[in-house]
Amino acid sequence: MNDQFSITAQDHDKNIRLDKLLSKGVSGLSRSRLKALIEEGCVTQSGETITDASLRVKPGQTFYVKIPVAKDYEPEPENIPLEIVYEDDDLLVLNKPAGMVVHPAAGNYDGTLVNALLYHCGDSLSGVGGVKRPGIVHRLDKETSGLMVVAKNDIAHVGLSEQFAAHSLERAYLAVVWGCPDPKEGRIEGNIGRSPSNRKKMAVVGRGGKEAYTNYRLVQNIGYYASMVECRLETGRTHQIRVHMSTKGNTVVGDALYGRTPSRFLRVLSDAQKAEFCSFSRHALHAYSIGFLHPRTQEELFFKNKLPIEINNLIDLLKKV
Repeated sequence: MNDQFSITAQDHDKNIRLDKLLSKGVSGLSRSRLKALIEEGCVTQSGETITDASLRVKPGQTFYVKIPVAKDYEPEPENIPLEIVYEDDDLLVLNKPAGMVVHPAAGNYDGTLVNALLYHCGDSLSGVGGVKRPGIVHRLDKETSGLMVVAKNDIAHVGLSEQFAAHSLERAYLAVVWGCPDPKEGRIEGNIGRSPSNRKKMAVVGRGGKEAYTNYRLVQNIGYYASMVECRLETGRTHQIRVHMSTKGNTVVGDALYGRTPSRFLRVLSDAQKAEFCSFSRHALHAYSIGFLHPRTQEELFFKNKLPIEINNLIDLLKKV
């Protein structure tokens, strides 16, 4: 049964937005969540469904909010091509493209890597590591491309998970960042937790959070405005490289969440170059190598791949300015 709440606008609520009124009267839900509920048709007034979150309310109006019961979701197999670089009976290593979400979540219930894996692996993957994230032992951000290892059975899942927990896997990333890091090589330390000012972001926090360590080194300068760095992780926190590099003032190129494109760079571009740059629709971060012990045979496995074409094209553009 759906939970239902009601709130009546008072004299002092005259002409405020509907989503703001509801945020005052419904505890435990953010204003953005309430706005989404309004747009989904979950709010009524005098028997009429209201879908305009910006509606200006009048004193005396009573609004009813129905909170849909959360439904258990089991991802379905989807025939989505995968670039697999290694596979055996226990695991597979693949090259995830930018733009693919790893596992289903709110707003992304299909088209994910999990949907593709369920189709590729069939019943053998069912339930490994949990129904909603079968086979997944680590993840990459949606717009981060590169190598991932996936478990195909419980033995592999436990063995790989233990290596991730012990930070004994070797993982290296290449990132195109603004500016040149100073010093050119080093170790970034700083606990990472949810940003207190923006819940969509992570941040280096003074209290709480989880310890995070990133080793970086300059690979090459790219033109006047950017450089390429290699980052090797000792820990695996959400957005770790993006957060740590931004704290040094070297935001990953294309990362609108943690930085912005320098205006001085945009000013020197021709119209054609600006159009080309604006067509780069991801952040320039790529997981280019991964190494681990095979959980069954204990053989050392190491994989490496090249930068995707869109990052190479970005580098060619940056070298010209």
